[in-house]
Amino acid sequence: MKLFQTYDSPFPTRVRLLLYAKGIDAEIIRPPGFGATAESKAEYLNVNPIGRVPALVLDDGRVLPESEVICEYLEDAYPTPSLRPTDPWERARMRLLSRICDFYVVMAMVPLFNFAGRSRRHWEMQAIYDASGKVAEALAYLETFIGSDGYAVGGALTQADGAIAPQLVLASEWIPALFGTPDPLASLPKLAAYWVAIQKDPIASRLIEETREAIAQQQAAAREMAKQAV
Repeated sequence: MKLFQTYDSPFPTRVRLLLYAKGIDAEIIRPPGFGATAESKAEYLNVNPIGRVPALVLDDGRVLPESEVICEYLEDAYPTPSLRPTDPWERARMRLLSRICDFYVVMAMVPLFNFAGRSRRHWEMQAIYDASGKVAEALAYLETFIGSDGYAVGGALTQADGAIAPQLVLASEWIPALFGTPDPLASLPKLAAYWVAIQKDPIASRLIEETREAIAQQQAAAREMAKQAV
């Protein structure tokens, strides 16, 4: 089994959560054309024509893209230990939290991703602050539904933790550090408490550190490319 992914993208993180928690052995491959690079994605498009990460390649060569779909497959194929709550309501809430991340939090961050790819002299600070406010609004949706027992749902890791944790690295650490905007968790006590608690879980902590290290590496690579372009 092979997982094509990058460590700085929040989407493959939820897949790695299942791999780590279930002890599934998979070769991790970073495809060309992602991040601060001049490489083409052409080779990767032969694997996943959608051109996004992650993509899971099974031992028989079949390819499955899209993180949520991959997670559902892994849960069905490797049911123990389960990262889906047994209670139908809690399972629905797990899926709701993941959906909020994908459709609200990530979309609110897109303008900030775009500004991060520009030189600082082309930043529009009012637009950046407006986008940061939209991120805070999206995080407030998570605040409404997040659990209070140290995990996103219930008292154990679920797929929702893999969706939320990397988003909070971006929203609470990367965005404020890069743009000088306020930490949105300051006004979201339930989400802030979750953020402190989830970092104590060994698997979640591993995912968070991988995300932090990958973001730092990509920022360094972007700075180096900018120097060479001068």
